[in-house]
Amino acid sequence: MKRSSPTGSNVLYLLDANVLITAHRDYMRWREFPSFGIGYSTRRRPADVKVKDTIPLDEEPDPALVQRVISIGYAPNLNDHELVKLGRDPFLIAYALVNPAGRRIVTTEVSRPKKRRANRKIPDVAKRFGIKTLNPFQFARELDFTTDWRKSVR
Repeated sequence: MKRSSPTGSNVLYLLDANVLITAHRDYMRWREFPSFGIGYSTRRRPADVKVKDTIPLDEEPDPALVQRVISIGYAPNLNDHELVKLGRDPFLIAYALVNPAGRRIVTTEVSRPKKRRANRKIPDVAKRFGIKTLNPFQFARELDFTTDWRKSVR
């Protein structure tokens, strides 16, 4: 989702799949809050995320950036099991790394800086690269998201 920031520059918000899965499961059904499900999605979206209104990000991941994220953000010598455990997180971070000042990652993951290697969380790895992360509630505040329910009650 692209939105102008308070400074006037465009910001691209990249949503981690866990944001959509958690919102749909716990508190925002798409038919009740359809606009919440609209955001940029990479082509590497997990099969369990089936949101019709996602906007595909028209980019391919830069393999060099993905490798940089894995080597510097996680560890340079991960084994196959650890790489599988990372899932798609390095790709999401690499998409943001294209423009760290103009892209933000929205995730439900919480910082756990003491975690090592393949157990690192998106906020910790993103911070290392100067990428800002938001949780879904910070994201909603930053976009000034509202359901306008009070207008319809009056």
